[in-house]
Amino acid sequence: MARYIGPKQKKARSFGEPIFGESKAFQKKQYPPGQHGNSRRRRQASDYKLQLLEKQKAKYTYGLLEKQFRNLFQKASHKHGVTGTVLLQLLESRLDNVVYRLGIAPTRRAARQLVTHRHIVVNGVVTNIPSYHLRPGDVIEVRGQSKGLAVIQDQMGKKTDLAKIKWLEFNPDQMRGVFLEYPEREQIPENINEQLIVELYSK
Repeated sequence: MARYIGPKQKKARSFGEPIFGESKAFQKKQYPPGQHGNSRRRRQASDYKLQLLEKQKAKYTYGLLEKQFRNLFQKASHKHGVTGTVLLQLLESRLDNVVYRLGIAPTRRAARQLVTHRHIVVNGVVTNIPSYHLRPGDVIEVRGQSKGLAVIQDQMGKKTDLAKIKWLEFNPDQMRGVFLEYPEREQIPENINEQLIVELYSK
């Protein structure tokens, strides 16, 4: 199954944001990668470059490759509503992202691994497809025999602030969550300018 497996913090530095989560590496070098480091003069970015960077940032944030992302954009463009907002809603409704949002996994990469290793159940059925799109009312839970895994137990011991994630409901004791609804744009915490992505694909 294709996915990006290169250096995470190098990518994060190129965008100037910790898109893979906070890390000491990013905090230590908060400037773009390259042999000249922070001393290099950089030209003002063109509109196309800004649009391309925004698309790349969204891709790496949610762990998609180019073909997957383009197909998802095409799907969003054929749905009712604002295309950029619908695109983010589709990204947020992916199973691996929801597992991450619920606090079952510390990162989206870890969530993807839990899903592919058949540790996650959706509506009573073991689902091992990270890109599976959830619908309002779907129930997500950790598989019975997987609840004792050390990685999941460690994560359950950490406090997860779900107060801001109003489109999800989670019971940590049962390790069960519910996808209540598609989130509104202002509820999605990711710092992504989706309008730039729409402009890029509209050329």
